[in-house]
Amino acid sequence: MHEQQVYEYAVIRVLPQVEREEFFNVGIVMFCKRRKFIRMQYLFNTAKWALFQTELSADQIEQNLAAFEKISRGDSNAGTIAREEPAERFRWLTAVRSSCIQTSRPHPGLSSNLDETIERLFQELVV
Repeated sequence: MHEQQVYEYAVIRVLPQVEREEFFNVGIVMFCKRRKFIRMQYLFNTAKWALFQTELSADQIEQNLAAFEKISRGDSNAGTIAREEPAERFRWLTAVRSSCIQTSRPHPGLSSNLDETIERLFQELVV
């Protein structure tokens, strides 16, 4: 049996019109300090996006989500924040912001398999 690890996760949301506070979930970002684990998984539903009246393009949202993913992976081409330690990257990704991409507050949990846990959370909260 694998040892239980403390992790944190946040749900990634897109807001077609920030001032209206309407959103839908598009992804999960998960972090485990002990394992220096950070992973983001997302699925942007362009058909759902098209139901909202917004001036923002789906392509721009997808580019921004891809940038979030690069930062979570620590991609050196994603800027200075991507070169930070996993904890700093997670805190930056989950910082409160008023933009079209936001996250929920981080939630804690215990897991013996972080990869299975993020997949389960993704299926339950996004798909």
